[in-house]
Amino acid sequence: MALDDGPVRPATPGDLAAIAAIYAHYVETSIATFDEVAPTVADWERKAADLAARGLPLLIADDGEVAGYAYAAPWRPKPAYRHTVEDSIYLAPGHTGKGLGRALLAALLDRCGAAGARQVIAVITDSGDPGSLTLHRRLGFVDAGRLTAVGFKHGRWIDTLLLQRDLTDATADGPGPR
Repeated sequence: MALDDGPVRPATPGDLAAIAAIYAHYVETSIATFDEVAPTVADWERKAADLAARGLPLLIADDGEVAGYAYAAPWRPKPAYRHTVEDSIYLAPGHTGKGLGRALLAALLDRCGAAGARQVIAVITDSGDPGSLTLHRRLGFVDAGRLTAVGFKHGRWIDTLLLQRDLTDATADGPGPR
């Protein structure tokens, strides 16, 4: 999606309030994230600045409004992990089923490769809703493991599934060798 990302574009400072609202929905109503307190717009401003300083993408899906967002952040802080990132992707309620998640993730993978990432890790809560898992697998992520009962939210223990996408694999759907 390097030439035409359709409804996907880089986030601007004016998008951060909408991003904060989308994420707050998931913090408050779901186990899709283990955050228990939603970050403020000021927190998102700091995150956006940090990602920009690292050359990592923060994208939005624009469906006449901010319909979702995706970003890649460092997987771990140790220097040897510098070519590995973790993706995050959230769609606003009412904007699922339109292909925006696929467009966001495909564009994110392309930009991660351009930023020098070689591996992308997805950490997906095992919520019983296969949407995120299916999306990631369709874009070339493979299962890398399960962490059992590592989160406790809304009165229950939750597993996470780890998936990995090799951006150097020319046979996967998306960016080619780097």
